Amino acid sequence: MVMADFDLRAAIQTKRLVIEPFHDDSIRENGIDFRLDDEIARHKEFYKDFTLDPTDESHVNNTYEVTKKPGSMVIKPHEQVLLSTVEYLEMPDDVVGFVELRSSWARHGLSMPPTIVDAGFKGTITLEVVNNAPYAIRLLPGMRFAHIIFIKTNNRVGSAYSGTYNGQRGVRLPKVLEKK
Repeated sequence: MVMADFDLRAAIQTKRLVIEPFHDDSIRENGIDFRLDDEIARHKEFYKDFTLDPTDESHVNNTYEVTKKPGSMVIKPHEQVLLSTVEYLEMPDDVVGFVELRSSWARHGLSMPPTIVDAGFKGTITLEVVNNAPYAIRLLPGMRFAHIIFIKTNNRVGSAYSGTYNGQRGVRLPKVLEKK
C-alpha cells in the first residue's frame, strides 16, 4: 500500500518515520520531496584506457573526489555524479521507500536510477545522477530534487537493513564488490 499524505504525516508525528530536518510543505499527495545537500562526488580524470575493477579497493577508493559546494554545483554534459539529500531518514521496519528524480529535473535532461530505501534504513540518501543534456546544469543546495514514495509492507521485515550504507551522512562512495 502506497502511503498517502495523511499516512505520512501520522507516521512522522508519532516518530515511526523520522525525517530531519522536516518541512511540512515537502509532503506531497503520495510521497515526500527531499532536498539537495551541498556535497558532490565527481569522477577523477583517468586515461582513456583505464578500466575500473569494482572488486579492487584501491580502484574504488580513488575513483571519486568529494567536495562541498555551498554556492552551487554544476553538472557537465554527460557527467555522472553522486549527490546527497539534506534530510536524514529513519525508516520503520514495515515501510520501504522508492526514490525517484523529480520530473522537472528529468525534463531538463537529468536522470537518476531508481533507488530503494530498505525497511530499517537510517541515514541520508546518496543519489546517482547523470546529466544527459548537451549543456551543463547548475544545482543549488536546498533545492527539491528527489521524491520518495513510501510503501507499507504486509508484515514487519524479519531483519531490518544493516548494510554498508546504514547510518551514512552525506555522499557515500560505492562499496567494494566481492569477488565470486
